[in-house]
Amino acid sequence: SCCKRLNWFDLDLAPSTPFKTLKYHERALRTVAFHHSLPLLASAADDGALYVFHAMVYADLAKNPLIVPLTKLQPYPSHALDLAFHP
Repeated sequence: SCCKRLNWFDLDLAPSTPFKTLKYHERALRTVAFHHSLPLLASAADDGALYVFHAMVYADLAKNPLIVPLTKLQPYPSHALDLAFHP
């Protein structure tokens, strides 16, 4: 991946246009992970940073999805190739 952005798509509204573009990483984004039961999303990139977001999608389509950065974990000596939330 050569892109530093994380695009969030709402397939019900516009399948080909990102609903939200997250520009937090300084180098290429490598991996993204979702928590299996909590509204959490994490991303890691070649800049050595790991970001954790609160990412909520509502059943009511009138409400926009909510994406809020929670924390940045850094520095790591090298980039992460994979992420996983511990149950």
